[in-house]
Amino acid sequence: MNTEGLESLSAGELHDRAVRYAVRHGDLDFLWNLLKVIPAAEAATGHETETTASLSRVSALLSNAIAAGEGDLGEALRPVYLDYLAKHPEA
Repeated sequence: MNTEGLESLSAGELHDRAVRYAVRHGDLDFLWNLLKVIPAAEAATGHETETTASLSRVSALLSNAIAAGEGDLGEALRPVYLDYLAKHPEA
């Protein structure tokens, strides 16, 4: 899918495509990057409590990565999904 097509997708759809592709292809670099940017995205959406939990618990980060396509967090992470999917048009 081209960049214009990706832009029309919701944050949830972008998340699902990007994470599904990364898991299927063993792209640990993308998944690790996603885990690293989730706390900043949570802080940007005003979820300071979640930021603290994410920084202190790896298990919280993993759970967040799986569900990071929803709501404000999904929207905050939208650029990450767009960038990744643009680099992998076959996703």
